[in-house]
Amino acid sequence: MQVQKPYQYKQIPTQFYFESKFNQLKNMVDASNTVIITDENVFEHHTSKFKNLNTIVIKSGEQFKIQKTVDSIIQQLIFFKANRSTILVGIGGGVVTDITGYVASIFMRGIEFGFVPTTVLGLVDASIGGKNGIDVGEFKNMVGTIHQPKFILHDITFLNTLPEKEWQNGFAEIIKHTCIGNKKMFQELNGRNIKYYRSKKTATSLLIQQNAKQKLKVVADDVFEKGNRKLLNFGHTLGHAIETPYKLSHGQAIAIGMMFACKISEQILRLKETQSVEKLLQQYGLPTELKFNPKKVLELIIMDKKRVQDEIQFVLLEKIGKAVIQKISLNQLEKALVDFSA
Repeated sequence: MQVQKPYQYKQIPTQFYFESKFNQLKNMVDASNTVIITDENVFEHHTSKFKNLNTIVIKSGEQFKIQKTVDSIIQQLIFFKANRSTILVGIGGGVVTDITGYVASIFMRGIEFGFVPTTVLGLVDASIGGKNGIDVGEFKNMVGTIHQPKFILHDITFLNTLPEKEWQNGFAEIIKHTCIGNKKMFQELNGRNIKYYRSKKTATSLLIQQNAKQKLKVVADDVFEKGNRKLLNFGHTLGHAIETPYKLSHGQAIAIGMMFACKISEQILRLKETQSVEKLLQQYGLPTELKFNPKKVLELIIMDKKRVQDEIQFVLLEKIGKAVIQKISLNQLEKALVDFSA
């Protein structure tokens, strides 16, 4: 048997356009062979931006990040006579970017796509890294692909119409980034709040870029989450398990998940800064506790992609700015869930 040297497949590069404007999109794509995917909220607030563009408008909310929505989009792409040279552009928050990337990955076995994130969460996290997927029942992101967008365009004027709760949503992921790898940013956030960032566009733009670049660096070194990219899951193991059944926003769920991870970190790694994390989350309008059914939540965690047999890879904190991945038995996790939910 002749063993051939493995072939190395190259990842698609992603071009970033920081501090850009939406109208530059027309210089980046051929409008006649581009299809926009957005949601009802974005379309309602920015209708004029979509004039003369092939546009698919989906319902807003995590509950519509499902296969039924994907099927509807594919039917409309067929109606638009989309082909393998068509480019999809997702304009919206995390649900829109997730669905757009997923549809682009599977339609005609894969077409190019780009994003114009319109939320803080989308700008700093959801649009970056190539994870695209949908939910199946109560299971978050159970089906999906890892496929990189061709471009990501930032126009922070979209944030002018963003509700307060969506700012809170995004700051959960920003605080996550500080906890796992940026103590200086943690300290900066400590002296400010959402009101400050809503009124200071330059500071907001800089903060968004810092967070985007932090995630980009991690993802570029570990596209398929075999190593340090797992650190980005801080707060997400519990967060994903409680988000849908307890009707929480993503940010709310992740904030509670981070507090849970901090509590476990106290026990295992002797973390001494749990109160500092709690204070910062509350400062940005995020919850830090929840009454839940530990047994039901454990059942959902058991289906988590990070589980290996009777252990789960859990992201813990040694200290603010330094995260580690620790294997935790399901028995140990169940006890921690009971204690935390009491």
